This record gives sequence, C-alpha cells and structure tokens, in this order.
Amino acid sequence: REMLQEEFGEMTPQQLAAPVDTVEVKGLVKQHIDSFNYFINVEIKKIMKANEKITSDADPMWYLKYLNIYVGMPDVEESFNVTRPVSPHECRLRDMTYSAPITVDIEYTRGSQRIIRNALPIGRMPIMLRSSNCVATGKTPMEFSKLNECPLDPGGYFIVKGQEKVILILIELLRLSHDQEIVQMIGTEEHVMAAFAPSLEECQKAQIFTQTQALKYIGNKVRRQRMWGGPKKTKMEEARELLASTVLTHVPVKEFNFRAKCIYLAVMVRRVILAQGDNKVDDRDYYGNKRLELAGQLLSLLFEDLFKKFNSELKKIADQIIPKQRAAQFDVVKHMRQDQITNGMVNAISTGNWSLKRFKMDRQGVTQVLSRLSFISALGMMTRISSQFEKTRKVSGPRSLQPSQWGMLCPSDTPEGEACGLVKNLALMTHITTDMEDGPIVKLAFNLGVEDVNLLCGEELSYPTVFLVFLNGNILGVIRDHQKLVYTFRLMRRAGFINEFVSISTNLTDRCVYISSDGGRLCRPYIIVKNGQPAVKNKHIEELSQGYRTFEDFLHESLVEYLDVNEENDCNIALYEHMITEYTTHLEIEPFTLLGVCAGLIPYPHHNQSPRNTYQCAMGKQAMGTIGYNQRNRIDTLMYLLAYPQRPMVKTKTIELIDFEKLPAGQNATVAVMSYSGYDIEDALVLNKASLDRGFGRCLVYKNAKCTLRRYTNQTFDKVMGPMLDAETRKPIWRHSILDADGICSPGERVENKQVLVNKSMPTITQTPLEGSAQPGQPQYKDVPVTYKGATDSYIEKVMISSNAEDAFLIKILLRQTRIPEIGDKFSSRHGQKGVCGLIVPQEDMPFCDSGICPDIIMNPHGYPSRMTVGKLIELLAGKAGVLDGRFHYGTAFGGSKVKDVCEDLIRYGYNYQGKDYVTSGITGEPLEAYIYFGPVYYQKLKHMVLDKMHARARGPRAVLTRQPTEGRSRDGGLRLGEMERDCLIGYGASMLLLERLMISSDAFEVDVCDQCGLLGYSGWCHYCKSSCHVSSLRIPYACKLLFQELQSMNIIPRLKLARYNE
Repeated sequence: REMLQEEFGEMTPQQLAAPVDTVEVKGLVKQHIDSFNYFINVEIKKIMKANEKITSDADPMWYLKYLNIYVGMPDVEESFNVTRPVSPHECRLRDMTYSAPITVDIEYTRGSQRIIRNALPIGRMPIMLRSSNCVATGKTPMEFSKLNECPLDPGGYFIVKGQEKVILILIELLRLSHDQEIVQMIGTEEHVMAAFAPSLEECQKAQIFTQTQALKYIGNKVRRQRMWGGPKKTKMEEARELLASTVLTHVPVKEFNFRAKCIYLAVMVRRVILAQGDNKVDDRDYYGNKRLELAGQLLSLLFEDLFKKFNSELKKIADQIIPKQRAAQFDVVKHMRQDQITNGMVNAISTGNWSLKRFKMDRQGVTQVLSRLSFISALGMMTRISSQFEKTRKVSGPRSLQPSQWGMLCPSDTPEGEACGLVKNLALMTHITTDMEDGPIVKLAFNLGVEDVNLLCGEELSYPTVFLVFLNGNILGVIRDHQKLVYTFRLMRRAGFINEFVSISTNLTDRCVYISSDGGRLCRPYIIVKNGQPAVKNKHIEELSQGYRTFEDFLHESLVEYLDVNEENDCNIALYEHMITEYTTHLEIEPFTLLGVCAGLIPYPHHNQSPRNTYQCAMGKQAMGTIGYNQRNRIDTLMYLLAYPQRPMVKTKTIELIDFEKLPAGQNATVAVMSYSGYDIEDALVLNKASLDRGFGRCLVYKNAKCTLRRYTNQTFDKVMGPMLDAETRKPIWRHSILDADGICSPGERVENKQVLVNKSMPTITQTPLEGSAQPGQPQYKDVPVTYKGATDSYIEKVMISSNAEDAFLIKILLRQTRIPEIGDKFSSRHGQKGVCGLIVPQEDMPFCDSGICPDIIMNPHGYPSRMTVGKLIELLAGKAGVLDGRFHYGTAFGGSKVKDVCEDLIRYGYNYQGKDYVTSGITGEPLEAYIYFGPVYYQKLKHMVLDKMHARARGPRAVLTRQPTEGRSRDGGLRLGEMERDCLIGYGASMLLLERLMISSDAFEVDVCDQCGLLGYSGWCHYCKSSCHVSSLRIPYACKLLFQELQSMNIIPRLKLARYNE
C-alpha cells in the first residue's frame, strides 16, 4: 500500500481507473462491429476480386468484369425508383429490414462494343447498427434523439423484418525423392527413427521406391471425382492434384513444388512420434488453440456463396441466350436480378440457418432474437459466446474452467443446467482480432534472420539449437537465435511498424516460434513494464483524465500493448504494482476487468461463494428496469418496465463503465434481517404494504397486437369494418364497445378479455376464380377480428397505422398493464439470493427502528449461513453508511470501500458499527429481544410474476383426436395425472379415485360391445354377427376405443371378453 502511495500520490480510485474508461469507450460490442466493418470495407472487395470475371463458352468475345463493389447507406424504396434514407427505429416499427444496397461497377461487352456501367445494384446487405455504414455512427446524443435511437444502445445487431437479431460468437476450432531425406526431416534421434522405421518397411513391401511409384500407388487408392466435361486425367496426375489441393490445404503449393508441404508433414509426424514419450499432446480446450467466429466472418462466407451463385446464374443465362439470333443485342444488365442476394442474406439472418453447399456447412441457430428484458440482458447477449459442442453429452472437459481463460472470458457468467460451461461471456477488456495482411510480417521475419525453409536440406530441422518459425500455422523458415527474433519483433510492434494485434510466442518443448496475425484470437491490453518500472506514470494518467491523450496514444507510445493467450504464456504479468519483480514484463491494468458485464454488477463479489455469483449473472438478465431512452417509442412483443427505478447505493466500476446507472434495473429497499410470521420460510420475503402503495416494485407490462391488411391476386382485399350496433339501443355491442368508427380500437380505452381490437374481415375467395365461372359481383367477406385475451384487463397505450415493405397496411397496437407486487412475485438481491413474496403486511404491524424507519422487506436470516454471501452483508453496511453520508460507496471486485472505513462512518452518525438497530415490534409495541441487522440493499424485481403463471381449469377444450383435455396453460389445458401419480393412487388402494381421474373426468365414452365376437358394435347392432341380441353397453376411455380401431386397421383383432358383474 505504501508503495502504491508513493507511485500514485494522493490519487482517488476514479483517477486510477481512468485508462479503463477509455478502453470502454470502444464499447463492449466492438468485436461485432469491427468484424462487420472489416467485412463490408475489406473482405467484400476480396470476394469480388476472386470472382471478378465471367465468360461464356458460347461466345469467346463476351465477358463481364467487376471493377469495384461497395455497400451504400441504409435506405428504403418508397415508390418505384424513389429511395430515401431510413432510421433503424422506423424499420423496427414498420417490420422492415434495415439494409443498404450493394452496388458494383462493371465492364462488359454488348455486341462488339465495350461498355462500363457504374453503381449497378446487385442486392441488399442488412446493416449492423453502429457499424461504419449505419446512420447512427458518430452522432451526438441530440441527433440520436431525433432518430428515436437510444445513445446508450450498444448496437452490434441487425434489424430483419422488424426483429432485432444477433449473430452469436461461435468458438471453432512434399516434393521429396529420397527416404534418407525423409528421415532427416522427421528427426535423427534414436527413438524417433525407431518409431518411424516400420512405415519405411511398409513402402519396401509395396515396392515403392521413387516419387512416380508413390503417386501411382496413391492414384489407385483414391476414388475419382471427375467434373463433367472436364479434361481426362491419368491416375498419377489425379494423385498429384489431390496432394496439391486436398492434403494439408492451407500449405500453399506453387507449380507442384511440394517441399513446404512435405516439411510440414514431417513436422506433424515428428510431433505424433514425440507424443508417445514425455511430450504432452496439445490441449484442445486451451484458448490459445481456439478461434472465435464473428458476424463478419459468417456473413462473408454467406455472401461469397451467394455471389458465386449469382455469377453462375448469369453465366447460365449468357450460355442460353448468346447462341440465339440476337447475339449482338445481349445486354447482361437486364438479367441481373437483385432478389437472390437480398433474400439469401435476409433469410439466413432471420432463420439462423447457415447452409452453404460449398463447405458442406449446415448450422442451425446461428442468430437469436436480441433479448430486451433489460439493458443488461441486451448487453449480456452481445458478449455471449456459444461453443459448437453438443449439449447432450455429459463431458466435463469443455465445461470446466480453463486456466487460459483468465482475463479473456468471465469465470462467473455461464448458465446453469445443460449448457453450463459451454456458453460463456467475454470479459470487460477482451478484444477479438480480425484478419490482417501477412505480407509485411513475412518480409520482416526474413529481414530478422529467418532462413527460408525451401533452401535447406532436411537435417537442420531437428538440430537442438534450430527453432522452426510458424506464421498462422504455416512453416515460414528456421532461426538459430530465436530470443533475438522475438525481442526485435516485439520492439517493432511496440513502435507501430506492424499491427498491434500480431502476436509472437515461443514453445520450448517443440522448439518453435509461433507468429499469428489471423482473426478470431482473444487478446487484452496490459501495461508494459521496463526494468521493474511500469511505463505508464502519473502524468500519463492525468493527461488521460484531462482528455488530451487517448487510449490509442498509449498503444503507439509503447506504454500499453495487446497480448493474446499464447503470448501471455511467454510473459510474466504482475497483478498489482507492488508485486513487480525484476522478471516482470507486464502489469495488469485493473484486476476487476477479468469479470464480464453481468458479474460486474455484483458488489463485493470476492466475498461471495462462487456459485452465488453465477446465479446472479443469470438473474441480472431477468431483472426489470429500463431498456433504453427510447423505450416509450418502441412497440415490442413484450416489454417490462419498472415504474420507479433507482441507481444502486453500492456501485462498482463496471456499473459506471457500462452506464448501468443511467438505465438501472432495481430499487434500494430497506431490509431488516429477522424472522417474522413464518411466512418467510425457504427464502420467502415479507413486504411492507405501505411501500407497495408508494410504488416499490411496481412495474408496467407492455404487449403488442398487430395485423396486416393485404391485397390479393384476384383484386380483392382485407377490410376493417366499423363496430356492429345493437338493434334496440343503437350502441355498439359489448365486444365492439372500444372500437372507433373506423373499426380500430381507440387509445386510452380499457380492454377486457375477448373484446375486439381490430374488426378485420377478409374475402372468402382470395385465389383467382376459374375462368368461365360466374364472376361474383360483390365478394363475400368473413370476419377475422383481432381479439384481446388475457387474465386481466389492459389499457390501449397507442395505435400505429403504417405500411410495411410489401405495401400492405400494418396496424400495431400497444397494450399496457400496471402491476403491483403480490404474493408469489419473485425478487432477488444482487447476490443470487432469490425469493418470492410470501406475505404483505400493513405498515402498522411491521417492526420499526428507534428513528421510526420501517423496513420495506423482511428477510429470513437463514438465507446467510449456508449460502455464505458475505458480500450482501457488506453491501448493507456500505449502503447504510452511504445513505447517512449522502454518497455512493464502491463494491468493486478485489477492491471497493473497506468495511473498517464504512463502520467508522456509521459510528460518526451515532449508529452501531455492526449495522444493527434497536427495533420495536409493531404488533405488541415491545422492543425485540435482539438487535436487528437493518439497512438498504439493492433488490431486483424479476420477470417471473404469479399472474403470468396462474393456471387452473374445470371444464374446457379437448383434443380432437383423443378427446382428452388439451395440454398447457396457453391452451387452457388440464393438469395431467401422470404415471407416477397413478402409482401413488394404486399404492393407497384408491381405485375409484383412479377410475375417476383417468376416465370419468377425462375421456369417458359409451361403446356397444357384442358378447359373442367381442368386437365394437354401433348403436346396439353388431356388424360382424349381423344381430343385436348380445350387445351390451359399457364405458371405456375414448383413447382405448381409438386404440382398438387403429389395431383393427392393421389386421389385429382385439376382442373384449365380457362377464356379468353379479355372476
């Protein structure tokens, strides 16, 4: 502490955390946006370059060449060829796709002339919000409000058909002639040669001594895949092609020079042989070996596929039309259709099915609807990472906490249950790299003394002093003095000669130097330490907080650098400044950034048992609160808002960084920890009725109803009819009582169950009627009203009438309910302490402390001992001191306000330092025997409310096939008495109850059965015996009757044997 004091002087924690603030400005969703920007500005041009020319077999003179491709700004086509810019919010409201036109410049031939056309549209690209092409980039909060956008909204998602969709981050994972040289490459050590010898013997047996013989041998083994109409190849050519293109595809082969590929294969074989010895096999769960796939990469694969399809269609059309007579007039522009690329992109994002034929890639669920329960749930979704590992298998390896995810992925934020450990979240300062050019890196490496691998004979590779140099998994060459290479390389990176995200690391066991510049690596920033002194000094921090130094400057002046997981293992990183030794290379910027967004909300998480933090991460996403500044303008399917949200009394650095205080989700409740009334058993809470009346936990639930009015192919269209009037009173009937004259409900009205919101009718015949049939003068209409159904009444907040992209009318209605907490509603503090409301007590019966304060919540003390959530106890103390002092306390992870200081504050205001108060019972008026732990704790109201779960049924709808009651609350279903419940009734011997539950109350059915043949009859007549004298009537379950009939249809005859019950 003293060392810190000297270094930083009298600086407040706020100033110390300043570098983190600027990291944060880049945003938590930076990885999505960066990746999309890279795709739209760089990658799309590469895809065009790779497929730039289309030629036709029919006419050698004809060609089409793409000169440039670019993505415009989002717009909407109002009428034919009239476009105007569009805002994301308008797309949300009108159920449209927020997309921009993709235009190309082309050069092509028409007849004998060459034509250049500019800005030809070929399709539309959905645009990610806050990316470089979005209308909301770089705007001031004032301009945001004009666009109806929230300035705190993270962006990083797409709006497709009015829905917000997120693309989840996914984790993914030889020219030689002599045997002697092969062996030299693999290694000349004794045990290595011994392991490899049998392979050479195998070759002797097969009579393979030269390259030609080897190629022949392979050619006979492979199954031929010949393209139709392609040139015929010999088996040897085929084998050689296969080796060049299919085996180890990432190693480039130029003019059948297999040298690099062969060396690579040799290194692989050597690793395999060494893995039998002391060397360990690579760890597949290690994060240095993993790459994350972001939106940009997935979209670029998709676009490439669609662009190739587009081009092949054009080629097909050219092949078909050019041979026809009007060859001179063939104009390719007339045949460029936009809908293929547009629909391909929109369908992939809206369904989440990425299926590309070329890669045999078929993935479901790549996109998800952005969850807008609260601001945190949206942020948490943007940082989520899903593993492609299947959830069903109970494998502990991929689920366990990996040491290499320190600082990169949050250790707490993962769901409970089957996806545990497979779905993870990014930590605060993690950055995910994008691809970059490796040309400059290759040049630099060769200049730093790396010897090209093609110039060496095989022997040197296994010398103990020679290190192999890899670049992105390809062998670049060898180096003798590897330490110098790494040192110089890092100097160059810090000086800014190469990209800051290129990493270099050594592996001493395999004697390799790995340089990586590929996309999808996890990395995070660290302060550089030189000679036991951190490079970042006081003056830098001051310049940063005054605002004339940015985080970028720190990078360029070699004060801070990014390290990825592999390079972290090569460094010695100190956690705090006083831990720096002479070997330290880097210093952690802030320890609390190893947690993610959701875990960052918890005060004092380092005082809690770890599963409790995980529970809170899951529940923080379900807390009601504020969604964004534009929440009143949104019309969402379901939206929960807290009526009076408050900022937490005890906050953390993370809360400030992500602006949670501006969009909070919870309220500071005064809590008394004591048992009261027995209605607080098993975590139930006792609430104060007066607090509820003052608005504690009160929330608004918004739902929407929408309908479209379409035109049909036979010139008919949907109508909205006015309300139906009662014959006597000339007033609208009850079902139509809230409708306006235009047949749409009016805002501010109260809607009850089964009332009509929009009185819509549609024509009975929508297809074109057959020719020759009598044309009806006036089409018949049938009523298809939009009705409201819900357990409680709602109020109409607003009605929107607009049109969607298909020129159909769109009517959206926003319905509002105000809900006051009731028994059975779920609450939780920020420490995984969830509970339902068990009792609501009038304030006169509540206990009160000597200053007259009544608690809002009484919590049972048994929630603490086994859960060990000490963080909650400290939060109460710090909150109480903060209330008295009029300031906010910090509960940041691995830091925060000290208990000692907080207790001194309490004593200064005349309170007990333990946070306990003298409390009087509200029922007897006598003081309670013990002092009560009493103070404010931040409580969240969760979205699970008893009103939405309540379900009971007497009589109701039945399924058509089995005539048994339907299933589920939404269909007003019955409560199933299952097999286990049946066993209990059998165990009790309650046979008539069993009969009642399973047949009489379910699907009893009268059947007529013939005593002679045992088959089912029909209204007293047996068809089989052709008589009615032996037919008896009995009651069996309808499902049983159905089973008998289904068996009969399969030629199996079930016969019922009947006997009189009194014989």
